[in-house]
Amino acid sequence: MTARKKLIFICSAAVICTLIVWFSPATGGKEKVYEIRPEVTLPEYRTDAARAIDAYERLMERYMNLTAGNFTRLGSDSRAILSKLDAVEAKLDELSERIARIETELGIEEPKPTDSDVGQEPGDNDSDKIQ
Repeated sequence: MTARKKLIFICSAAVICTLIVWFSPATGGKEKVYEIRPEVTLPEYRTDAARAIDAYERLMERYMNLTAGNFTRLGSDSRAILSKLDAVEAKLDELSERIARIETELGIEEPKPTDSDVGQEPGDNDSDKIQ
């Protein structure tokens, strides 16, 4: 019996080893296949008209940016000019008040405008012109 047990043990070990080798992926002899799908794209064909339109669009965009910058600069310049004009107007008002006080102290009457002086600039009188 001992010989028979040994024979059964050897046969079952051989069957188990055969099954392990048969189902083993490393010794199966199968090669792994990798699928490679290269995606090569060509740039689209552009006509001369399309390139000219793109160039024109870029030019217009630059022009719009330049114009917007100039308007911004113009707005800040206008604000600076207005503040200076306000300062000049305030000084002229102070000067006008001062002259009015001096005239009242000295008893000088304000000259009344005549019909010929209405609508004329100061210094446009006929008497001022050299003939």
